[in-house]
Amino acid sequence: MTATQPAPSTIEELRARGRVRGRLAFFGPAIVAAIAYVDPGNFATNFSAGAEFGYLLLWVIVAANLLAMLIQTLSAKLGLATGRNLPEMCRERFPRPVTRVMWVQAELVAIATDLAEVIGGAIALHLLFGIPLLTGGVITGIVAFALLGLQGRGYRPFELAIAGLFGVILLGFLSTVLRIGVDPSAAAAGLVPRFEGTDSLLLATGILGATVMPHVIYLHSALTNTRVPATTVSERRFLLRYQQIDVLIGMGLAGLVNASMLVISAALFFGSGVPDTDTLEGVYAGLARVLDQPAAFAFALALLASGFASSGVGTYAGQVVMQGFIRRRIPLLLRRLLTLAPALVVLGIGVDPTEALVLSQVVLSFGIPFALVPLVLLTRNRDIMAELVNRRLTTTVAGLAAAVIILLNGFLIWRTISGV
Repeated sequence: MTATQPAPSTIEELRARGRVRGRLAFFGPAIVAAIAYVDPGNFATNFSAGAEFGYLLLWVIVAANLLAMLIQTLSAKLGLATGRNLPEMCRERFPRPVTRVMWVQAELVAIATDLAEVIGGAIALHLLFGIPLLTGGVITGIVAFALLGLQGRGYRPFELAIAGLFGVILLGFLSTVLRIGVDPSAAAAGLVPRFEGTDSLLLATGILGATVMPHVIYLHSALTNTRVPATTVSERRFLLRYQQIDVLIGMGLAGLVNASMLVISAALFFGSGVPDTDTLEGVYAGLARVLDQPAAFAFALALLASGFASSGVGTYAGQVVMQGFIRRRIPLLLRRLLTLAPALVVLGIGVDPTEALVLSQVVLSFGIPFALVPLVLLTRNRDIMAELVNRRLTTTVAGLAAAVIILLNGFLIWRTISGV
């Protein structure tokens, strides 16, 4: 009698597809997470940095990107090790009153996230087609809802759609970088850590503090926890290696986009006297004035892709937060309407879009400790992580990174509120 062969695991089935096609199936979550690092808030901050200080703060973008790689790796690893996402683990491990507070602030973060992303999409539609901001906000919300509808077909269609929009952003900026005269020596000097006065320190704080978005820390663990099930220790380690590569690629591309924004602004706007480069509309007008209309179009198209993609990802994160912290799930359309409404109100009453973007970043800054500190605490716990527990060096570096980000965000919030 022939012994029954055990059924192949999901990982074995994927690897059997072939060297290329099989390996590609393990990539994707980090590209979805990376959208948060190239959202409309990053556009304004990076272009402002280049226009005001040239290449001086290029090193800040590099440092922020390295921190993002570490933090997103920890989030992805938590999902792989536990089969649950960060909000679920917080509910399981922390007292109920604490998790209730964490849930409330996470919902506020979701609203602030949508505010920035919907406004960014609305501005892009206005720049490209002259659509009124309120109407553009509604269109952005509808597109984000359609993107989320792809999840009904499995995780891959959603990931591919987000990757496509990410590609539009990347190509938009790289095409412009290749057309301008970048000063290699000045760019290299910008990789040396230094400041020039308090204003450069404040802007550097804004770049670093706004880079790590709390909602995507929650989300990344949900993107990996059940995506490809692992049944053995070796399979979990295999998946972790691929997630580390995924993060390296996703966050690396996000860093390339952010660096391209600053380089373009430094090369074209620094010392040129072009006005209003601290606003998205001003950057668009400045690109058309200093370079040409195709460059301005590429900027607006990248901004539109950013608004659409980041709004969809933000709403997805909101679902993860609610389901994880309080075990409640509401219809996706209702979720979309709840987070979209404040953004539409802001656009409808005529609040300055750039000021609204700045305010949303401050609200997001408040939420960072609530996501980052529990992530470090959980991933250092062997009872939770088993063989994927952090090494002591990883925990030390992550703890220091969390402290730096929290302190800099506190400084940014204080400066914003006090007006000093």
